[in-house]
Amino acid sequence: MWYYIGDEVVEEKLQRLLEDASKDENLRNKLLETRNSEDPMKCFCDTCISLGYEIYLGELFAYGQEMNDSKMRSVNGGGVCSIDGWDDAYDMFFASLEGMKW
Repeated sequence: MWYYIGDEVVEEKLQRLLEDASKDENLRNKLLETRNSEDPMKCFCDTCISLGYEIYLGELFAYGQEMNDSKMRSVNGGGVCSIDGWDDAYDMFFASLEGMKW
């Protein structure tokens, strides 16, 4: 299932944001700072929107949930609980962002 925001799916928005952050240290730092917020996912989405990236909390959560659900379906009913290490889109985005070298 794809979650659309405007003409792009959330995955494409996150990829574009990641690519832009790889070229702009200021953008990267603004995004990383959101993790220190009391509500990091909301702060991340609010920051994205203020910077012109339409990534909304509901769609981000739904996309992450869909990723996890797809992994659970891939085990043909053998997995009844989420497996540690099967992170969502938000966590994977930040893992990529934090791995960038300047």
